[in-house]
Amino acid sequence: MKRNVIMVLVLFLAVMAGSTAFGADDSWERVKKAGKITIGIDDAFPPMEFRNDKNELVGFDIDASKELAKRLGIKVEHIPTVWDTVILSLKAKKFDIVWSGMSITAEREKEIAFTRPYIMEKQVVVVKAGNKKIRSLKDLGADTVVGVQLGSTSEEALAKLNRKFKEIKKYDKNTDAFMDLSIGRIDALAVDELVGRYYLSQKPGKYTVLKEELTSEPIGIGLRKEDVALKEKIQATLDGMFKDGTMKKISIKWFGDDITTWK
Repeated sequence: MKRNVIMVLVLFLAVMAGSTAFGADDSWERVKKAGKITIGIDDAFPPMEFRNDKNELVGFDIDASKELAKRLGIKVEHIPTVWDTVILSLKAKKFDIVWSGMSITAEREKEIAFTRPYIMEKQVVVVKAGNKKIRSLKDLGADTVVGVQLGSTSEEALAKLNRKFKEIKKYDKNTDAFMDLSIGRIDALAVDELVGRYYLSQKPGKYTVLKEELTSEPIGIGLRKEDVALKEKIQATLDGMFKDGTMKKISIKWFGDDITTWK
């Protein structure tokens, strides 16, 4: 009799423990109940997310996130944040996710979780068109002033070159860095290829991307590690957007080609 009672008690505790563990991750239910998902972004990161002439948020990630929210039956709120503190802000719950051309790196994976990559990105170096002094990565050296966005993987990629530069100027926004490049305050700019190519398309003949890439890296949506249910819901919805060609359509709109990846 005692044995049966003990077995029932053990089973009861196991069920309760399982229910508690399951209930602990209410990340998707929390977002669903709020009726919206909040997204941390860098709002000066064209063509992924940036402001047009009417100060409206536009870009690849903006379109994709709006479509995802629509399929989830909720609204979306984009929250501009300083990129250098974006992971700290995510962990402090200032927004639900980061969807802003965020490269998946080993260091970042120690801090947060990611969806599967939706784009493969490269880090490149941009110079002013006609620059005869800097034609390849080997030309970057002790007499070069290089710009980079603070807290970006471009900064990490530049460090991996293991070069001594005259100066490394760090910027909060890539828009400011391109402005300085255009007026000669910096000689070169390490930046995401997507951003570099966009500026080239907007101002033909003004900039040149060096042929050699610094690094190649996947881009994904960043989430808090404990928000497993939300991650699974987003991934499943994103998968559907790939399957029906929506991601391809959005990519062609912003890049003129399908540069998305689905692994």
